[in-house]
Amino acid sequence: MGWTRILGGIDPLVRLLLITIFLATIVPVTGDGRAIARIVSDGAIFLLFLLNGLRLPRGDVLAGLRNARFLLPLVAWCFLAMGAAGWMLWQIGSAVLPAQVALGLLFLGILPSTVQSATAYSSLAGGNVAASVVAAAVLNVLGVFITAPLLALLAGTEAVGIDIGGLERIATILLLPFVIGQLAQGWAGGWVRSNRVLVSWADRTAIAIAVYVAFSGAVEQGLWTRVDALAWAALLGLVAVFLAIGFGGAWLCGGMLRLDRGDRIAFLFAGAQKSIALGAPLASVLFPPAVAGLLLLPVLVYHLLQLMLSAPLANRLNPQPGP
Repeated sequence: MGWTRILGGIDPLVRLLLITIFLATIVPVTGDGRAIARIVSDGAIFLLFLLNGLRLPRGDVLAGLRNARFLLPLVAWCFLAMGAAGWMLWQIGSAVLPAQVALGLLFLGILPSTVQSATAYSSLAGGNVAASVVAAAVLNVLGVFITAPLLALLAGTEAVGIDIGGLERIATILLLPFVIGQLAQGWAGGWVRSNRVLVSWADRTAIAIAVYVAFSGAVEQGLWTRVDALAWAALLGLVAVFLAIGFGGAWLCGGMLRLDRGDRIAFLFAGAQKSIALGAPLASVLFPPAVAGLLLLPVLVYHLLQLMLSAPLANRLNPQPGP
């Protein structure tokens, strides 16, 4: 098996993020360039959420909100149960990890689900794709409102440092473009949905820019010396525990709710996966790059491992696997 085939089997966003982290390590943005990079990052994030608003039909959001038996437990699982698991692992990780990296475990726990990969793996597993699309989209909309206040509540405002200015940045850079996109769907939504490849790469590029700026700040503050081999081992172990809680707990929760198999599969992937697409922009908006880069380490590790786990899991759950 050649390197081309190996790399071709890796999710494109993962490949792009690995390249981004490598570039931030060898050529981090420093000095006066940081202010310019932050402006570029904010602009890319604004575009990301504008595109999200344009392509998410309002009717789908409203339909998802009406499926309370599926959606309300999913919201509780994603933000409250996973948030509690994140809080527990943050407490454990604080003994062996740098403070900002340990806090990233809590941040990871209260992030919403992915949209694209949760839907893709739900489809691959034979789940309810419509429910998965709507659920993941609604969770991401709620995440803009819920994640930052919940982080401040669980970690304490002194530890997190979220103030009115931070909430204003969320409203301006995340919420405002999404609302504009929703209002402009009549004349631009069709173009966005018909150019999915271009829009998908615009999404990935915006996320990569946010990660690059955040990691540049962390590298300048000594990321690779502050997180030693023991800390990396501890981080991988804690994230593995998080994966077991996320996927195992979401599957058991769907069974306890007596969801049919299609909805249970949709609940699994929407409830267990966590979104780097919101995590990277939100961390970049709320925190200076040096803090955001460290905070995102658990999110990036979880994102990589969740994709590695989801593909074989989806194939196993599919009652009629393809050739």
